[in-house]
This record gives sequence, structure tokens and C-alpha cells, in this order.
Amino acid sequence: MEPKVVNNNYDTVSGKKMNRPLGKLWRSFKTDRDFSLFLIVGLFAGVASGINSTVFNNFLNDVYNLSASARGIVEFPRELPGALIVVILAIISFLGDIRMSIVAMLLAALGMVGLGIFSPTFSSMLIWMMVLSLGTHIFMPLSAGIGMTLSKKENFGARLGRYNAYNLIATIIGYAIVGVGFKYFRLTYKIVFIIAAVSYVFAAVFLGLMNPRKPEVKKVKFVFRKKYTLYYILSVINGARKQIFLTFAPWVLIQIYHVDPPTFAILGLIVSLLSIFTRTIVGNAIDIKGERFVLSLEAIVLIVICLGYSFAADIAPTGVAIVIISACYIIDNSMSVVEMARSTYVKKIAVDPEDVTPTLSAGTSFDHVIAMTIPFLGGILWLTMGYKYVFLVAAFIALINLFLTMKIKVD
Repeated sequence: MEPKVVNNNYDTVSGKKMNRPLGKLWRSFKTDRDFSLFLIVGLFAGVASGINSTVFNNFLNDVYNLSASARGIVEFPRELPGALIVVILAIISFLGDIRMSIVAMLLAALGMVGLGIFSPTFSSMLIWMMVLSLGTHIFMPLSAGIGMTLSKKENFGARLGRYNAYNLIATIIGYAIVGVGFKYFRLTYKIVFIIAAVSYVFAAVFLGLMNPRKPEVKKVKFVFRKKYTLYYILSVINGARKQIFLTFAPWVLIQIYHVDPPTFAILGLIVSLLSIFTRTIVGNAIDIKGERFVLSLEAIVLIVICLGYSFAADIAPTGVAIVIISACYIIDNSMSVVEMARSTYVKKIAVDPEDVTPTLSAGTSFDHVIAMTIPFLGGILWLTMGYKYVFLVAAFIALINLFLTMKIKVD
């Protein structure tokens, strides 16, 4: 008697024939539903993030005409929600990671609407910017926690890499909206901010379709263990270096080289295309080589990038210098994926699985406490000595980061 052959091209629910690609996609969704929904969340969140990251600095420059020192001061209220995130997550932890993420996406949407419609003055802009920042910072530690909850220990890196790759694909759409819209369709900051808000709302909707996974026991609200000390220190050092780049790298391009939103969209597009590959590569490297290798390599590359920002104008004519600085900007932004190595490091050394989200949120808070002061000091340094010295300080911080990452040990 011949064995029965199962036709996998039929939907077992409806009995209708499906073509192979769609059949494979549908089976994957049915067998891994929550992770598939989480990937869709990453798509919508990526579109919104791509729009915001592309136009926000130009928005500040064009609408409010900020100086370098004023731009540094703006980072204090912008990063304040991040500094308080460990307390905020502790207060709303009874909701569980999924429901907290829904709240985060809705706050981000509200903030984008406020920036687009209700920010006639600089002070009102700061309020809506803080609402947006609160939403994105709530989601920051939660996204890694959710991704790892939906994964097995041996494929944390690969699964987070896949989520981040989807997220980066979506930022291409965000960059395209800005680049094409501003250049050919005369889009305004108001319109693109509304588009970003709608994307955040859709992200909240798909989060709502996931299993909320509310914890059966009360979650640990605050976790500070000696075992996590290195992670906390790395968070502080990384936050200092990262904030210099986030605040002043685009400001160099805007203030010194007069780069406009469509050009930033092109740079962002290059970053996204490059990062689609680097995020998967980094995810696999974490699984194969480990967190210490990945984070050490990041630190070395960042030192070179900082030196590029500092000395490009001194060693090359203006046309070449802007290419060098743009290349530094692209490489730095495409390396943001390395953040997941710090997340998987915490997951692997965690004494208790319930420690992961509180510890990641604590790291985010420590990161942002330093991030609130660094831009202010960087702005003063820019005005008194020039922007090159801002990035020389960043190079020194990256060197400290390299020394600390060499101490990482995972059982």
C-alpha cells in the first residue's frame, strides 16, 4: 500500500488551492502567528521612524532656526522620558509587554500629530516632542524583550535580526516618502508627520492582534543585580557616544554643508539598504561569534568614524569632505543594529527570565541620564572650540567602550 501524499498547497481550513509562495507564507503565519504579527508591527513602526529620523533635524532648523547650542539643549526634554523609563515601565508593568507596547505606539502617534498640527511655538513643540519620545522610549526595551520571548535561546540573534531587517525595509518606505514627497509633490512637515502618526496607529492595531501574554505572576518592578553591572556601565558609555552622533552628526551636515530633507532621505535609503544585510549578518554573528566579538568590532569602527568626522574637512577639499562625512554618517547609522547584542547579552546572563525587560529598561534609563547632559556640553564645546572636538571626545568614549566590551563573558 502506497503512503498517502499530503498536498501542502491546499489550505486545510478552506480547502482552496494556494500557490506555493502564498501557501508557504500562510503556513508560516499559522505556525508562528505572534512573531509574524510582530514583524508587521516592525514594518509600520519602521515607516514612522524613517520619516521622523529623516526630517526632524531639518524641521528644527527650518522652523525654529536653532543654533548648535540650542540644538544640544533640545535633547534634555527629548531624552527625559528615556531617563525615567525604568520608573514608567515599573508603573505600567501590570499590563504586560504587549499592552505596554500598544500604549507606546499610541503615544508616539499622538506626539507626531502634535508636532505636525499643534506646534506653532517652540515651547509647544517641546511638549509634543516629549510625548513622541515617551512612546518611542517605552517601546525601545520592550521590542527586544518581545522578540526574544517569541524565540528560543539558540536563535535570539537571528530572530531579532529578522525583525530588525523588516523594520529597516520599512524605513526605506519612510525615506522614500520624504525624498520623493518633498522633491516632487511639495509635501510639508505637517503632512509627513501625520503619515508617521497613522503608521504608529497601525502598529498599535497589529500589536493588539497578538496574544497579550499577560504574566501569571506579578512582574518584578525594579531589578538591580550585581551580575548586570557591566551591562549598566556599557549602557551609560554607549549612551554618551550615541547621543553625540544622534545630535551633532546630522547637525554637521545641515549647518556646515546645508544638506536638505531629500538628501537626508537618500542617505537614509542607503543606510536602510545596507542595514537590511548588516542586521541579519550581525544577528548571525551574535549567535556564532558572541556578543563580545560583535561589540568590540563596533567600538573599533566607531573610533575610525569619529576621526573621520573630526578631520575630513582638514585633509580634503569641501566636495570630498562631505562625501567622507556622509560615509561616516551611513556607516554609523547602519551599525545601530549592534544594540541587539547588548539585549541578547542580558538575556543570556539573566538570573531569571523576568529580569530581562526591567534590566533592559534600567539600561535605557542609565543611557538617557547621560544622554540628557552630553548634548548640552557638546553644544558648548562646538561653539567654543569647533565641531571637530565634539567628535574627538566621542572617539575617546568609543575607546573606553572597547576596553569594557573586552570584559564581557557569557556562560
